[in-house]
Amino acid sequence: MISIKSKTEIEYMKKSGEVVAIALEKLKEMIKPGITTLELDKIAEEIIRKSGAIPSFKGYEGLPGAERFPGSICTSINNEIVHGIPGLRMLKDGDIISIDIGACLNGYHADAARTFPVGNITEKAKRLIEVTRQSFYEGIKCAVKGNRIIDISGAIQDYVESNGFSVIREYVGHGIGKQMHESPQIPNYRTRERGPRLEPGMTLAVEPMVNEGDYHVKLLDNKWTVVTRDGSLSAHYENTIAVTEGEPIILTKLN
Repeated sequence: MISIKSKTEIEYMKKSGEVVAIALEKLKEMIKPGITTLELDKIAEEIIRKSGAIPSFKGYEGLPGAERFPGSICTSINNEIVHGIPGLRMLKDGDIISIDIGACLNGYHADAARTFPVGNITEKAKRLIEVTRQSFYEGIKCAVKGNRIIDISGAIQDYVESNGFSVIREYVGHGIGKQMHESPQIPNYRTRERGPRLEPGMTLAVEPMVNEGDYHVKLLDNKWTVVTRDGSLSAHYENTIAVTEGEPIILTKLN
């Protein structure tokens, strides 16, 4: 069942989204060669908790047999697509890093991700990051009343593939609200299912995950981190949005 949020609930989610956006902006300033992903995690957690929010990811339950997620953020480097675990790994010049952050304030979650350059990166890596970002915006052009989920999915896929990259199949966007993951699922590619019609009050985490090479993936032994099977770079861009009577509202950005 898809949860339709009231205007008050959407305002609560916007407050959570502001916490996420502030944390992402601070991390953008801190990302440089030599910093560890654990240091980034601690910075983000401090910002989230000082705002009165709770890190949505910390202690999150994953696949059977996996430990609960230990970090407050996901830190995925180079060929890591999603769910990279913060640790003692230092960032190097030429890396790219995807940071995924969730925060819960007043009982409502918000979720966003960005891919950042570390020092000087290749032109192709820059283009991968920009195409991933723009594919999100191409997708949410279709996030309007009366359309279906497949309209968002198809717009993302078309834009990514027209630029020579690929979208992964196994991991998708999702509804969000009182729970971190709610219905519906939001693939970044066309599926046989058209998905439900979009209605005002739906709140969605739209998150293209784009690979430089093909879309096949592999799950690492930690049962969290997902990498590209061919070792190519991957980028991630996500915002929490609200469907309205008109244009969608991005909830995870600063005014």
